[in-house]
Amino acid sequence: MPNGDPTPTTDPGAPSSRSNDLTPQDVNLPAAGEPDLEQPQPDQNEDETPLAASARVTAGAARSRSALRGGDTWEDAVEAVLADLRSDEPVDLAIVFADSLFGHHRELTKRLQEGLRARHLIGCTGQSVIGSGVEAEDGAALSVLTLQLPGAHFTPIPVIPGITKEEDLAALTQAGTGTWLIFADPFSLNTDNLVKGLQGRLSDIVLLGGMASSHNRGTGTAVFLDGKAYEDGAVLLGIKGLGVTPIVAQGAEPLGRPLTITDCDKNLVKTIGSRPALDVLKETMVALDEATQERVGHNLLVGLAMNEYQAEHGRGDFLIRNITGVDRRTGAIAINAVPRVGQTFQFQFRDAAAADDDLREHLLAARDALPDGEVVLGSVLCACNSRGQGLFGAPHHDAAAVAEALGPIPTTGLFCNGEIGPVGGSNYLHGFTASIALLTTTAHED
Repeated sequence: MPNGDPTPTTDPGAPSSRSNDLTPQDVNLPAAGEPDLEQPQPDQNEDETPLAASARVTAGAARSRSALRGGDTWEDAVEAVLADLRSDEPVDLAIVFADSLFGHHRELTKRLQEGLRARHLIGCTGQSVIGSGVEAEDGAALSVLTLQLPGAHFTPIPVIPGITKEEDLAALTQAGTGTWLIFADPFSLNTDNLVKGLQGRLSDIVLLGGMASSHNRGTGTAVFLDGKAYEDGAVLLGIKGLGVTPIVAQGAEPLGRPLTITDCDKNLVKTIGSRPALDVLKETMVALDEATQERVGHNLLVGLAMNEYQAEHGRGDFLIRNITGVDRRTGAIAINAVPRVGQTFQFQFRDAAAADDDLREHLLAARDALPDGEVVLGSVLCACNSRGQGLFGAPHHDAAAVAEALGPIPTTGLFCNGEIGPVGGSNYLHGFTASIALLTTTAHED
């Protein structure tokens, strides 16, 4: 298995010599939000008709379809999805997300692979799943997207602790592609280090996906690959012959102005612009109008620019991370990342309005950047399990935003335990994020 830097990208706290001094409560300013955690099992109304959604796109010989179906059992949901996706021809790829309540992961994935006659299949469990324009937060459902793509090539790699060997990962560099879907079990391996290790093997790799989730903390998760379900490890699928545009909306809004880190130590930001970091934070907060101060609430974050040489920095240019504490004595701020001297730094915050604006801005930018003749076949939406109704106060937010920006395209996805995607040319494990793989192809004249 790949071995990343033993120091996680997201340092969980301050160095031990200062750990007793660094707590979020040590300053009368809001601390960052909590990491991705499982939400309570959604209430289910047995009298309601199970949620259903479907969509399809045809572009020359390329075809994509998606179906989301609820059901009382995994068999009911699978058969309903197969009925929606029935085709005379095999499919090249099926992307599958199943509510963990269904269980029977091996039987479910095998039946789908056989029923769809899918050459390849990838996916995982979710505490809730996502379809075209809908998010199934109030009942168990199955969501599947299929692709028929003449000329496309897919490279599957399971990364299973104790089984996968170094030579098994040679396909990373032999596949002829730098774009990979990735889904990982959050409880059996360090996904953060896995992402770093993969990046170290293939510097220009693009990873898109997330960590499986379930209704029961620590149990019930599985990842799927080519008709098999694994309760441990991660699965990768290299994609060649299909356009993939990454969209990573971290849901944050900048505060104040970008400044430069002038002194830091591990995860401690000591000075910003040669001033104590805590003084800069207080000054930034005081300068905010009352309405913005109220919005910041307990959602204060930091942004680390991936390219400090840019003339201007905006949304999408920063890696968003939490503040884990402050040291009043030295004026240092602890964050769950390891910054560097000279890096551009800006305080940020996250709430429902900021997350909504950020996602819509990213979607429109991706749509407007598509070359003439490029057709969107579908999307894979990996949303933090702290988004959804709990954040936005209404159902279907992220899925509906995708449909509003890009039309009623085939979509599949899930609410994750952590989302994976690139920022500034490097891949990271995120929280509170919507990571989207936008699947495209070039339309050819007949």
